Amino acid sequence: MTPGGLDGVRVADFSRVLAGPYATMTLADFGADVVKIESPAGDDTRHWRPPVDASGQATYFGSVNRNKRSVALDLRDAAGLAEARRLAASADVVVENFRPGVMDRFGLSYDAVRASNPGVVYCSITGFGTGKGATLAGYDLLVQAVGGLMSITGATDGEPAKAGVALVDVLTGQNAVAGILLALRERDRTGLGQRVEVDLLHGLLSALTNQAASTLATGEPPRRLGNAHPSIAPYAVFHAADRELVIAVGNDKQFRALAAALGEPTFADDPRFTRNVDRVAHRAELTAVIEERVAAASAAHWVSRLGRVGVPAGLVNDVAEAIAFGEALGLEPVAEIDDGPRSSRTIASPIGLSATPAVYRSSPPALDEHAGANWHPSPLRGPQT
Repeated sequence: MTPGGLDGVRVADFSRVLAGPYATMTLADFGADVVKIESPAGDDTRHWRPPVDASGQATYFGSVNRNKRSVALDLRDAAGLAEARRLAASADVVVENFRPGVMDRFGLSYDAVRASNPGVVYCSITGFGTGKGATLAGYDLLVQAVGGLMSITGATDGEPAKAGVALVDVLTGQNAVAGILLALRERDRTGLGQRVEVDLLHGLLSALTNQAASTLATGEPPRRLGNAHPSIAPYAVFHAADRELVIAVGNDKQFRALAAALGEPTFADDPRFTRNVDRVAHRAELTAVIEERVAAASAAHWVSRLGRVGVPAGLVNDVAEAIAFGEALGLEPVAEIDDGPRSSRTIASPIGLSATPAVYRSSPPALDEHAGANWHPSPLRGPQT
């Protein structure tokens, strides 16, 4: 088997639920040996069911825990704590997402681990940092609320809405991966590790990008626009005869093509619609005209017709349709794990590397499946090719 880019990197994963496990799964996909250290009750998401997969395991847990080994340790027990300290002391990377102070009480803080393991890259994931927000619970919904995302999500005249997935956790997991890799690169140069800190709130504020930049520049927070865009039009959901589609016009050339495809080429010369700034100012009139035209035919008709003239458009797919769409495009979004009785299908890593691609070696482990795990030579279960 071709070595992964992170072969030989050992990860002691004390994290639970989503952000941390998403990060450590990404490291594992590219060769890191990840030991997931769980309480005797297991990661909370083992119990978040339904739905379950064919083996009866919660799909939430399964979504972020492939390619790992599981060891159940009671940190309140002397033997369990000693084993946890051993794993941390021999790891290249430690990842934890307890509330600030918890790892300190167990003698597993960054300073404690670094004392015996100066090369350790120690990643702490929190909800709101280690200062005044240290006691706040870092639940994704809460962060979407206080972090401003819900204020700009939802119908203009409706209530604030959350994203349909724990998006802040996923973004934070990606930030954790980036920070860990940056610290490992620096360790290559100096031999010394460092602490990596990421938090959900800061991660969300960074991800607000143009919306946050607008607020800082103008002093005016953006408002909910439903599926419209604050700076581009038409860039929204429209209702065809049978279902919804998105039309995403990014420039004036595309708008001229759209107008012609709708059978109204003179729209492009209407002073209300000639330039993007004009279309944004007259969004309501423009939307009404487009809605009237697209309602005359199916969404698939418009996607095909607009695609032929270079206007970005697509169906509003459900998740199953989205996966099928990715497969139809040859993106190979689904990976098969041939792991005996627990063989499974999983969404593949979104990161493509030409020489050291992601490898899907094993299904998410059963609780404490790898009790007494050593870093080497104990391999992950499943085929190694």
